[in-house]
Amino acid sequence: MILGTCSGAGKSLITTAICRYLYRKGENPIPFKGQNMSNNAWVDKNNGEMAYSQAVQAWAAGAEPISAMNPVLLKPQGDCTSEVIHLGKSVGISKAATYYEEWFVSGWNAIKHGLTELNSVNNFTRLVLEGAGSPVEVNLQHRDLTNLRLANHLKANCVLVADIERGGVFAQIIGTLALLKPNERDLIKGIIINRFRGDIALFDEGRKWIESETKKPVLGIMPWLNEIFPPEDSLDLLERKGIKSNTEIKIVVIRLPSLSNFSDLDPLEAEPSVQLIWISPGEQLGNPNAVIIPGSKQTLKDLEKIHASGLGKQIKAFAASGGIVFGICGGLQMLGNELEDPLGLEHSLKEKLNYKFSGLKLLSIKTIFEHKKTLARRNVIALWPKKSKVSGFELHHGKSLVNKSLENDLTPLPMFNTPNLGWSSAKKSHLNVAGSYLHGIFENGEWRRLWLNEVRRSSKLKDLPIINYNHSDKREEIIERLTDVLEENINLTPLLSK
Repeated sequence: MILGTCSGAGKSLITTAICRYLYRKGENPIPFKGQNMSNNAWVDKNNGEMAYSQAVQAWAAGAEPISAMNPVLLKPQGDCTSEVIHLGKSVGISKAATYYEEWFVSGWNAIKHGLTELNSVNNFTRLVLEGAGSPVEVNLQHRDLTNLRLANHLKANCVLVADIERGGVFAQIIGTLALLKPNERDLIKGIIINRFRGDIALFDEGRKWIESETKKPVLGIMPWLNEIFPPEDSLDLLERKGIKSNTEIKIVVIRLPSLSNFSDLDPLEAEPSVQLIWISPGEQLGNPNAVIIPGSKQTLKDLEKIHASGLGKQIKAFAASGGIVFGICGGLQMLGNELEDPLGLEHSLKEKLNYKFSGLKLLSIKTIFEHKKTLARRNVIALWPKKSKVSGFELHHGKSLVNKSLENDLTPLPMFNTPNLGWSSAKKSHLNVAGSYLHGIFENGEWRRLWLNEVRRSSKLKDLPIINYNHSDKREEIIERLTDVLEENINLTPLLSK
C-alpha cells in the first residue's frame, strides 16, 4: 500500500509507476483505491464510474479499468455535499457532516465487494493499494475506510511517501509515524522521498538521519520530474504554471468552480504548438486563438458565475468576432439557448421558483436535467470538422435537443453520426462554435488535429500534419519514463517480500 504524509504527496504517481514496474517483471498487478474523492472520472466497459487516476493505474498494470478498482468514489458538488458512487453506480448524495454516520458501513461493504470481484475476474499476482490523504488524521481514524483499516485487513506491506517540495519533510515523516499505533507502524516497510530538486546526493545526511530516527529504510528519492502527468484533482492544475516556448496558438480554458473531467484537456496540453491558459470567472478572456468550456459537476451554478462575472459576454463577443469556441459536456450545455431544471437537481426550487436558465445562446439547443444519468462508452463517426473515427464516453445528467429554427442557417448541425451527442453551429455570425457530450474527444489524434487546424486557419497559420495515433500513446510514453525513474532511484525489494 502506498500511503502519503499528506494529500498531494505523489501517491497516485508512485502507485502508477509500481504497477508498470511489476507489469514489466511479468506480474499481473491490480491497482486498488478503496475510496477516492475526485470529479475527474472514467467510465469503464460496464458503464460504471471510477476515478480517472485508477484507470491510468490499470493501464500501467496492463489491465482493463473496472470500477471495482475504485469501489467508493465521492464527487464533490458544492455546499459541502458529494455524490456517492459505489461500485460504479450512483447511490445517493451525502453531506460532509453526516457522511461517515450514513455511509461508513455500506462503503466498507462496497470495498470488500470490490476486492472479491477483482479476485474473481482477474488472475492478479499482487494488489497495489493506494491510500487517501494522510493515514493519521486523528479525528477521522476511527472512520477510516481506505488507509490503515484496509492495510490491516489485507496485511499489506506499506510505504510512506513524503513530498519534499512542500517543505518540512522531516516533520512530515516523524509526525506521521509517531501518530501510528505500534501494530500500524509495523506495516510501514520503508519511506520514499518525492519531488527532490537538484543533486540527490545532497540528501545523504538527511536520509541517514531519517533512518536512524525512524528505524525505517529510505527506499529512495524520486527526483523532480518536468512532466505533465494526468491530474487527479483540479488543484493539480494550479501547479501547471509553466509557459512553453515557441507555441503558436493560445487556448483559453475556463476553470469552472465545479470543474470536472479536466483530464479531457491533457491531449491539448501535450501538443507542442499549444499553450493552455486556465482562467476563472472574473478574469479577462484576453485575445486567445480559441476558447474551451470544459465539464462541470454543477452546470447551472457555474453558468451563473460566468454570467455574473461578465465572462459570458466576453465569450459571446469572441464568438461573434469569428473566434472558435468549443464546449465539453456541461460546457456544451452552457453554449445552448436554455437550460431547464424542473426537478431542482442543480438548484433549489424553494429559493428559485423559475427553473429555466439562459445559456450563452451560441448553439440553438435546449437542455433539460433529469434524474437519470447517462453513462456510456461510444465509438462513433465525427462529421465535424471533417469525417473521422472517434471514441470516448458520456457521463452527464440532462438531455439536449435542437431548437429548430425557421431559418435553416440557425439550426445546428449534428457533430456525429449518433444523434444528440454534439452539434456545430450553422449560424453565419459564428460558424466556429461547437460542443460535444463526448469526454475524451481530444484523445483522438486525428480529430484533435482536424480541430486544431480549424483554429490555426482562423489565425492564418499553416495546418499541422494529421496523425493516426491517439493520446493513449503519449500517456504510455509518460508512464514508461516515470517507471524508468522509479527503477533507477527506488529499491522496492522490502515492499515485494511476502
